Amino acid sequence: MSEIEQKIAEFLLQIKAIKLEPKNPFTWASGLKSPIYCDNRITLSYPTIRTYIRQKFSEVIQEEFGSVDMISGVATAGIPQGVLVAQDLGVPFTYVRANAKEHGRQNLIEGEVVDGQRVVVIEDLISTGKSSLAAVKALREVGCNVVGLVSIFTYNLPVAEENFKEAKCRLISLSNYDALIKYALEHQFINEYEFSLLENWRLDPTMWSNKQNEDA
Repeated sequence: MSEIEQKIAEFLLQIKAIKLEPKNPFTWASGLKSPIYCDNRITLSYPTIRTYIRQKFSEVIQEEFGSVDMISGVATAGIPQGVLVAQDLGVPFTYVRANAKEHGRQNLIEGEVVDGQRVVVIEDLISTGKSSLAAVKALREVGCNVVGLVSIFTYNLPVAEENFKEAKCRLISLSNYDALIKYALEHQFINEYEFSLLENWRLDPTMWSNKQNEDA
C-alpha cells in the first residue's frame, strides 16, 4: 500500500472513524449486515488529521487533474471536506443536495455554476457510488465538465468500480478497504480469522450478509 493509503488507514482506525466488527456486524440502512462501519465526519474533530486529508486531497487533485475551476461537495459529508479543499486551492465551491429543495428556488446544486467549468467532486466515502454519481450527473446536466471524483475512503466494492466505469467518471480515493484491513492485521486491530471474514465480505456483501442472517 502507498504511504498515503497507510496513513489514512492508521488515522481512521485510531480515532474509530472506522470500526471493524466481523464477529458482531453492523446493520446498514439498506438492511445489509456489514463487518465495517465508517463515519469519516469524525476526522473533522481532529485538526492534524483534518489538515492531512485536506493537503492530500489538494495534492492529488493538482497532480491527477491539473487546473480546476471549481470544487463541489456531495451533501452532506462531502461539504466540509470540499470547502477546505476549495479554500486551499483558491477556487469556487458548490455542493449538490441528495434531493432538490421543496421550497424557494428548489435548488439541487447550491452555489454559482458556470457552463464549461472543470470540476472535481469531493466525497467522504464510496460504497456503491450511486449517490456520488448522482451528484456528478447533476453537475454535468448544468454544463459542468466533471473531470473526476476524489474520496477519503472506498470499500473497493466491484459494483462501485462498474458504476464509475459506466458513468465515465474517474475515481481516486486516498485510502481503501484492502489497504485498511491489511494495516489492521499488521497492527493487531484484527486477527487472521477476522481478516478472512473481512476479505470475504468485500467480494460479495449480499451473500456475506445473508449468511450472517442464516447463522443468527
